Amino acid sequence: MPKILIIEDEEAIRRVLKKILTEQDAAYHVYLASDGLEGLQEIEKQQFDLVLCDIKMPKMDGIEVLQHIKDRQPELPVIMISGHGDLDTAVETMRMGAFDYISKPPDLNHLMNTIGHALNRKFLEQENKILKRKIGKSYEMIGESQGIKDIKTIIDKVASTSARVLITGPNGTGKELVAHWIHQKSDRSQAPIIEVNCAAIPSELIESELFGHVKGAFTSAVKDRAGKFEAANGGTLFLDEIGDMSLSAQAKVLRALQEHRVQRVGSDKTIKVDVRVIAATNKNLKKEIEAGRFREDLFHRIAVILIQVPPLNDRREDIPLLIEYFSKQITTAQGTVMKVFSQEAVDCLKHYDWTGNIRELRNVVERLLILGGSEISKKDVMQFANKL
Repeated sequence: MPKILIIEDEEAIRRVLKKILTEQDAAYHVYLASDGLEGLQEIEKQQFDLVLCDIKMPKMDGIEVLQHIKDRQPELPVIMISGHGDLDTAVETMRMGAFDYISKPPDLNHLMNTIGHALNRKFLEQENKILKRKIGKSYEMIGESQGIKDIKTIIDKVASTSARVLITGPNGTGKELVAHWIHQKSDRSQAPIIEVNCAAIPSELIESELFGHVKGAFTSAVKDRAGKFEAANGGTLFLDEIGDMSLSAQAKVLRALQEHRVQRVGSDKTIKVDVRVIAATNKNLKKEIEAGRFREDLFHRIAVILIQVPPLNDRREDIPLLIEYFSKQITTAQGTVMKVFSQEAVDCLKHYDWTGNIRELRNVVERLLILGGSEISKKDVMQFANKL
């Protein structure tokens, strides 16, 4: 049940407001303070979901209380109430971060609606933060090797800029994680990151996927459809395996990056987009350029910052951390009991040849958790890891 603090120097008004808020169908836990100082002391002692604060009070007025709250708990919604109808004061409190301003005597319906809206917004913001933390954890970069430390340093430097990034490395090394980390640490983190696997889309459909199409542009185009560039507007477009993109699509991507505009297939109109492009590939694009399969001008557009993700065989010291991380992740998702890997089992896994990189290691850990004993032993690894 939401907790509301009423800061009001007039006892009769405190009682009326408490009666209103505790006798409604959606009742609240209501706490009272007779002045601003007492109110701030209550806020220091416990967490509230909403504050109703009078403006004209002795010892400390509501404007000062609002400033203190916003300095310490900016996410806590505050509704200001006053018997002195003053438009300038109302504007000032809103500028300082108050959720709303209500005149005395408050209209009951207006008061309850305002409280409901303030609480809904606070709870929505909390859910968004929780979701963002969950998303962040799902793309966490695990490792203390020098290669991973170097990548994290580059991400911290480049994330807040608009520079385009090209991420290279073998399959399964975690290029997607790097892209998500850059996005999450950037000023665009509130907007979407849209992923396109260029290798998984047929060459004849890649342009429609990226730029959209209009009805009738081709046989199956039964209605207008926005492309990934438009979907990522304001955010980040992650072009995975860009080395597999057709030359015609490369030309259009280059044009979009140069002009910040896209054109749907079958249309003669252009659409302005604000998109940061992060690309990834497991290919050597310099060799692809020499072979005539990749445009050099596009390479220079997307490779402002280059990040090379090392294969797992080059960062074996991270394997124990990865085993522990995957074990927790898998057992939590499956609702099973956490199992411990013996030191011998870990040492054994550290010396395998991980051609499939981190993706392969995760699969092996999951297999061992399912098939191995209560403690994963070296014998379990030799029997079930299928690494010959």
